[in-house]
Amino acid sequence: MQAFLTAHATHPDAHMALALAAAQIDGHRAARQPAFVATLGLVYLTEAYAPQAEALLAELQQRWPGVHWVGSVGVGVMAGGVEYIAGPALVLMLCDLPADSFQVFSGRVPLAAGDLSADGFKAQCALVHADPATHDLDDLLVELAGRTASGYLFGGLSASRDRRLHIADGVFQGGLSGVASAPSLALVSRVTQGCQPLGPTRHVTSADNNLALTLDDQPALPLLLAELGISLQRPQQAMAALRATLVGLTDPDDAALSRGGQFGTDTRVRNLIGLDPARQGVAIADQLVVGQQLAFCRRDVTAARRDLVRICAEIRDELETEALQPALSSAPTAAPTAAPTATPAAAAAAAEPAEPVAAPRIVGAVYVSCSGRGGPHFGGPSAEALIVQHALGDVPLIGFFAAGEIARHHLYGYTGVLTVFSSGPG
Repeated sequence: MQAFLTAHATHPDAHMALALAAAQIDGHRAARQPAFVATLGLVYLTEAYAPQAEALLAELQQRWPGVHWVGSVGVGVMAGGVEYIAGPALVLMLCDLPADSFQVFSGRVPLAAGDLSADGFKAQCALVHADPATHDLDDLLVELAGRTASGYLFGGLSASRDRRLHIADGVFQGGLSGVASAPSLALVSRVTQGCQPLGPTRHVTSADNNLALTLDDQPALPLLLAELGISLQRPQQAMAALRATLVGLTDPDDAALSRGGQFGTDTRVRNLIGLDPARQGVAIADQLVVGQQLAFCRRDVTAARRDLVRICAEIRDELETEALQPALSSAPTAAPTAAPTATPAAAAAAAEPAEPVAAPRIVGAVYVSCSGRGGPHFGGPSAEALIVQHALGDVPLIGFFAAGEIARHHLYGYTGVLTVFSSGPG
């Protein structure tokens, strides 16, 4: 599998930006041997180009006939080590994939379960883009995950002040869309957290919808105030601390914390949206169920940077491990005594070491980060994209800054979801 092609451009005119990006793609493509035959394209654009989305898609389809396009609008986009936040920009990725290794889906052309697909396509996992205003989005993600063999989705929510659109061979508002991959496509995906717990993880022992009433059988509000070291008798100081406080929620049977005391992959960070002094409760931007694990937290740049580097290293390690496994299994062992009928040539061939196994190469990467992490949050222009690019190496990378991140069948916040495609077996 050839490395994917990427391009990015900014210009006041959306079509000029696309022309600039297309020139980059065509230049890279001309240098490829064997010929690069694109079948799938990803496009992410900032909200400045959202009004021209339909025209841009039509131009993409005209420039590269036969290529299927998926993507989204975001408050920012990235390619390589460059981020474009707020201003006009678009990023492209062209993929040379077997036509039967993926399937684009949307509300117009839904993804069927493997045993119900008319063409026999079986989805292993899926890249998903969705409108955050979609009703019952959580349930839709669970249903979609159930149509894949792995139950794993990755992607993000469209982010724009006006048109929260997503693209799947058409431009859509509302619902969700994306592209599903077959088991033959090899990819690795990880979630990186951006918040640090302030204190211990507790269990929700009573709740009313989104209001946590007791944690470990103690009133929730006094626990929160004590953990923050504040009092409602000093409202100005209390409000400043509360505005900076978030909540990490983890399902009862999942691991809340990973190594180093940071949140694990299964923790979803939600906003703290209110207090109920009369009931001693704490209101959270999610439905609560008894038994959930809950920890108060804050955004932490140092922890976020460290965790981002960690997942990049984990991905590289996993790919290297995949390369070692077949090599170890085929390594020569002590040769048994040759049977009397064995010819010298056969014995020599049996003693020859196996051909070395090439390590899977990263052929492309997609990174979806929270809009709350973009821009100067990591310390400078393009800092987050540069961390990923440096940690992964010089690999094709694009992504966008979303209104929420998708991994497995969950919606996340203040996280990043990094997915790499490799040349290894699926």
